[in-house]
Amino acid sequence: MTAEVSVRRGQYRDSVALMQLSRELSGVGGVEAAFVAMATELNLDLLTGMGFDRPVDATPNDMVVAIRADSPALEAANSRLAELLAARATAAAGGTADVVPRTVRSAARRREGASIALLSIPGANVLPEAMDALDAGLSVMIFSDNVPLEHEIRLKDAARERGLLVMGPDCGTAVVRGVGFGFANVVRPGPVGIVAASGTGAQQLLCLLDGAGVGVTHCLGVGGRDLSGAVGGRSTHQALDLFAADPATKIVLVVSKPPAPAVAESIIEHVAAIGKPVVLAFLGPGQPDLTAAAAEAVRVAGGTWDEPGWWPAPVERTGHYPFIRGLFSGGTLCDEAMVIAAATLGPIGSNIPLDPAWALDPDLTTTGHAMIDFGDDQLTQGRPHPMIDPRLRLARLGVEAADPSCGVVLLDVVLGHAAHPDPAAELAPAIRDAHAVAGAAGRDLAVVVALVGSTGDPQGRDGQAETLCAAGASVHLSNAAAARKAVELVGGA
Repeated sequence: MTAEVSVRRGQYRDSVALMQLSRELSGVGGVEAAFVAMATELNLDLLTGMGFDRPVDATPNDMVVAIRADSPALEAANSRLAELLAARATAAAGGTADVVPRTVRSAARRREGASIALLSIPGANVLPEAMDALDAGLSVMIFSDNVPLEHEIRLKDAARERGLLVMGPDCGTAVVRGVGFGFANVVRPGPVGIVAASGTGAQQLLCLLDGAGVGVTHCLGVGGRDLSGAVGGRSTHQALDLFAADPATKIVLVVSKPPAPAVAESIIEHVAAIGKPVVLAFLGPGQPDLTAAAAEAVRVAGGTWDEPGWWPAPVERTGHYPFIRGLFSGGTLCDEAMVIAAATLGPIGSNIPLDPAWALDPDLTTTGHAMIDFGDDQLTQGRPHPMIDPRLRLARLGVEAADPSCGVVLLDVVLGHAAHPDPAAELAPAIRDAHAVAGAAGRDLAVVVALVGSTGDPQGRDGQAETLCAAGASVHLSNAAAARKAVELVGGA
């Protein structure tokens, strides 16, 4: 085997694109390992952890390419990489071999009628690019996380002055006129407009509505911090005004992780004045869960609500198990599960705790009931989101399977564009291994999965569910129902 590490000076691609490149190269016959990433400190550590030499002169603005393969495969992998990079450059230039635009404003000039710019760049660099987009008359979706708070506030104020909208930062999902941005599910058009200070929360609602035969006009993500006290719901207020003026939107649904109380009150006052029915899904103790909010929106739309489907585990597990361990890729799904579980079981340890007193130690050691959001900013710096790359979460599943205090593992699997092309193919063997590890120690282990997806998603929702169920999991299309199943298994009412 030959290991080759090269540095591409000044070539930037976002982490999603680079993860896809790495996956493509890993699939070339004869390639043992492939890693394509920006040369951040964390990525260089990952590189050396894979057994490659660390380039001494690479900077975070450079792309690093590492391939370990036999000689013919190495040449084939490099050739494939050149093809993929050229194809992406051509696509970025509008389908021609023309020069790629160097600024957002120049790109906007080439796209007559363009209305939105999507930014996926390091958070510290977002401000000038987003301002360039706003000055070009474009609303902005900021996929990037780790954007300074003061930059977010400045951008949202500038957008409102221009009659535009900033979606994000850390906006993972949006749907505009049927076009999905980021992690988006394939759903039907309809009368519901969604304002989402939550990515996976928006995806859960999109899929539940679609499953009930009700579609959406748009889903406008506003970023997870928008309803914080500091940001004050700036983009949420702007999105509400846009939906109020949109004749196609008949019903508005607002979803958020637990909002700041004063900001929640300001939103409640605003929705009362827009002249359209509004369903609020503010997660928190005593508030409706996302499934209940979707049911209310369906009823307001004149549809018929049936409880979301589920696939029982092949071996029904009804005994009382020890503690629940939730391993989530979606922060809002983790929040919702914790709210449901804590109401019956008490404190739930987490890296995104409902109560600061319930925070896990930085090493995420779990004792008692615990739920971890593997999509949190601290766990995605320099690495792909767990909806794309499940390795970190799968490793933790193995740890919990070997822990005698763990009796129930609660997982989410989120489908749709940009997500892993076949998550069940990687998760199902890990579930079987987890059952085997627990069984070898004389323990029983229950696995419960919340599957967020629509029948139109490219992964094939029902096929994913059947694969996970065959591996031994109980699979639920409602995250709230999955959380309640997990609580039931540990003896909760």
